[in-house]
Amino acid sequence: MKIIEITENKKEYLDLLLLADEQEDMIDRYLDHVTMYVLDDNGVKCECVITDEGNGVLEIKNIATVPEYQGKGYAKAMIEFLIKQYHGQYSVLQVGTGDSPLTIPFYEKCGFIRSHSIPNFFTDNYDHPIIECGVQLVDMIYLQRPL
Repeated sequence: MKIIEITENKKEYLDLLLLADEQEDMIDRYLDHVTMYVLDDNGVKCECVITDEGNGVLEIKNIATVPEYQGKGYAKAMIEFLIKQYHGQYSVLQVGTGDSPLTIPFYEKCGFIRSHSIPNFFTDNYDHPIIECGVQLVDMIYLQRPL
């Protein structure tokens, strides 16, 4: 298993990016000015996109695992990589996500705690309802953990 930084042709991973952010124009807003990694374990299994938000905050903008490999520790391995890679360069690793029973518990298991939220983020910024586990996502929930 190896984690590789992607510096060109990031759209090559669009199918994987769309698993975590299902509207392409939202991905286009950040894809050109991010750092992108893929986890390769006999083929790409997971991707992660991060940004420097200033004030010592590193943000995960997009993280996704190929569906048939979900639950096998690839996203957790990616987060552990980020923690090691950026320790000492940033003070906080944060992620924004919907209030979903799929994602919130995953991040909490990785040591993140709820920080703040942006009301109506999903309803204001997406052209269709975002449904996860039968629940419409409305607010963006931010979680943080120290680096």
